[in-house]
Amino acid sequence: MSETSTRDAVVATADDLFYRRGIQAVGMDELRTAAGVSLKRLYSEFKSKDEIVQAVLARRTGVWQECVSSRVDAAASARDKLLAIYDYLVEWTAEEEFRGCGFVNTFGEIGALNEDVADAVRAHKEGFAAYVRGLAVDAGLGPDVAEQLVLLAEGVQTMAAVTHDPRWADAARAAAATLIDAGLAARG
Repeated sequence: MSETSTRDAVVATADDLFYRRGIQAVGMDELRTAAGVSLKRLYSEFKSKDEIVQAVLARRTGVWQECVSSRVDAAASARDKLLAIYDYLVEWTAEEEFRGCGFVNTFGEIGALNEDVADAVRAHKEGFAAYVRGLAVDAGLGPDVAEQLVLLAEGVQTMAAVTHDPRWADAARAAAATLIDAGLAARG
């Protein structure tokens, strides 16, 4: 394996294990075995488990942005671009392996103990909020509507994970459509 592919394989494996089982439940020996690398190679790529967690969060940010933006970019109107976020959430929360937001899970598990993790999670969430604000402005909506849309998107991930019921995403999409339409009508 090349250095890049070894690193990528470790991060992808860690992402999967951490998401399914939790960060603290996964030891370095289990991670190296699952990734198919020696412990020596694992530590030559990453100085610590914390460094792996940071790499996983960076990977998750990229995956999230790609999944959401591919749906948004395919939508025709500014309204549909906002609703495309919820279309993605409807699809994602229905996946069998859905366990909620990996950022919230990570923050809840180790964010209070690790300021770097807390900062990475905050940066991701703030980036998503800024993205939604941009889409809302493009649609002719105010920042108040954008904030409400962000709360709906974040809330559905929690409710769908806790209840194991993806219908929360359908409810969030319907609420988002109502908010968008009311905001557009008010600007009228």
